Order: sequence, then structure tokens, then C-alpha cells
Amino acid sequence: MSIEPYPDWLRPPVGGYTAEDLDRLPDLPPHTELLDGSLIFVSPQTRFHMRTLRRLEQALEAAVPDGWEVCREMGVKLNQRNRPEPDLVVVDERGDTGPRQTFSVVEDVLLAVEVVSEESQDRDRQVKPPKYAAAGIAHFWRIESDDEGRPIVHVYELDPATGSYGLTGIHHKQLKLERPFPVDIDLT
Repeated sequence: MSIEPYPDWLRPPVGGYTAEDLDRLPDLPPHTELLDGSLIFVSPQTRFHMRTLRRLEQALEAAVPDGWEVCREMGVKLNQRNRPEPDLVVVDERGDTGPRQTFSVVEDVLLAVEVVSEESQDRDRQVKPPKYAAAGIAHFWRIESDDEGRPIVHVYELDPATGSYGLTGIHHKQLKLERPFPVDIDLT
């Protein structure tokens, strides 16, 4: 029995990977993210994650204004060393470069959404939000599961004076907002 060699991309270059490298590296696992020049591999998603993501995507599709699009698990180039893949983003349709597009640029992103799983807790709570804020994404939602497996939505808005997110609400049964656009979503 022979052991296959590790792929070359497992050895990062000096200084780490760049956002463009994600499109050039062969055979990367699906949904590989780039944070601070390092490749991040995601684990299989839970049923809570899948269901929450599907329902929220459908609700957002029905609510986004003309000229905006909901993208699921699509990378966002924040800068040269960071290209995370939020669970959902609402992006300006004018940033659509065609069917081979693999990421959006941060200037086109209105809202980033992360559904927290056990594997991604630290990244979704502590690592990604400050990066999204520093890049200028105006709205961020973090979704957690309560003890019964129902979603709890933590809504944040960018404070232009501090360049960081301020919590504007925690929603348990209903997500009813006017910003960044009107939404009314039953979370039960």
C-alpha cells in the first residue's frame, strides 16, 4: 500500500497565501477560506446550519430590493490576505462579473451573515466580525442556536465613528428590521 504525497499547497508560501491564490490552487476542498493568509477548511455542516441557512436565504431573496442579490457561501475579498466565505451575503448586482465569478469585492457587500456552528464559533464570533467591520461592510448578522435548535439572530451595524460593529438587537422569535432593508422573518 502506497501513501500519496501531500499536495504542494499544504506548505504555505512565505508571507502566506493571497486572495487570488484561492482560484489557482488545485484540488482545494470546497468552501476553503483565507484568513490572515492562512487556508481555513470547514467541517461538514449540521442540520441546524443547513435548515437555518436555507430558510434565511429564501426570506432574504423575497425581501432584498431591486439591484441587490443574495449569494450563499460565496467568498468576499476583504483585502489581499483575507477572503472569507460568509454563509450569506447581500451584494450589489452591478458587481456581477459573470458565471465564472468566485468572489465578491467588499465594496459590493451590504450584509454578511454567519450561522455559527461548534467548529466555527471563534471565527464567527471573534475573528470575522472585526474583519468585516474594518473592511466597511455596513451590516452583519450572527445566528446562533438556542437549546431547542431555534435560531437567535444577533444584528450589528457599523458605527462610522469607531469603525466597529454595534449590536442593534437580538431576535428570538421574529426578525423584523427596517435596515439595511425591510425584513420580517418568523424565526420559529
